[in-house]
Amino acid sequence: MSRGNNPRSVIQIRLNRWSMNSGEMRTIMTRFIVGTGEHVYEIDHPFGKLSAGLSWGNPSHVATDSSGKVYVYQRKDPPILIFEGDGQLVGSWGDGQLMDAHGIFITPNDEVFVADRDAHEVIKYDIKGNALLKLGHRERPALQEPFNHPADIAVSPSGDIFVADGYANSSIHHFSSNGDHIKSWGSWGSGPGQFITPHGIWVANDRVYVCDRENNRVQIFSTIGEYITEWTGFFHPMDIFIDSKNVAYVSDQVPGMTMLDLEGNMITRIRTPFNAHGVWVDIHGNIYTSGNAELVTKYIKL
Repeated sequence: MSRGNNPRSVIQIRLNRWSMNSGEMRTIMTRFIVGTGEHVYEIDHPFGKLSAGLSWGNPSHVATDSSGKVYVYQRKDPPILIFEGDGQLVGSWGDGQLMDAHGIFITPNDEVFVADRDAHEVIKYDIKGNALLKLGHRERPALQEPFNHPADIAVSPSGDIFVADGYANSSIHHFSSNGDHIKSWGSWGSGPGQFITPHGIWVANDRVYVCDRENNRVQIFSTIGEYITEWTGFFHPMDIFIDSKNVAYVSDQVPGMTMLDLEGNMITRIRTPFNAHGVWVDIHGNIYTSGNAELVTKYIKL
């Protein structure tokens, strides 16, 4: 990764009001602005207003559907919480169906894929929560085969499914849109095509991008598993999202967020005050991150 001048920026804006009763200046609102250049955002944290009787359960990942609704995948029932972009809760589903939330991916056709990590399973749902396809064998881990604590899913424009099987295996698994297993690649290690915790995955322009977390890099492959190149300069890259303008968003465990072009040149790097275990960007350029105990953060594009 070409670092350029490694820009970082955080601006804190406080709005104060004089209190006639106390004779003191009081802060009535604080805004946090992060970013540089064309990538400047206002932080909304925590994002999402829960209704009475609900509580957060370590949101692991987040995604948006074609209407802009935000799906938060958390580690308690209900595992899927659905919000409007303004944070209003409008739905939920999945009670009793999912064991250990990890990755989520929503296709342009509103197919919802989730990785149920400790169940060793990837499940495809419609947006109403009806299961359409199951991959793997529930509660039956497989060494270097699908699956052994899978971390994340990505779906190509053609509908092929790619799974980062990253917590006990060190593999990428490729399936057809019907769920037929096509190919697996990868082994434990630090060489080209090897992984230590493949944690986040994305498919774009006939390339597969994998956050090789413990090797501090993003590896890039053809869709048939041929190693092409890698981007370095990260600290435990957690997740990756590539938008329609071919900007890659890579979240670090620092925490931080790096934006790159698809040649690996850094566009900008911003500080993210909250953990970004999962990252997603909506059609308006707003960034959503999930941080487990640090809940969900929305970075509103300015």
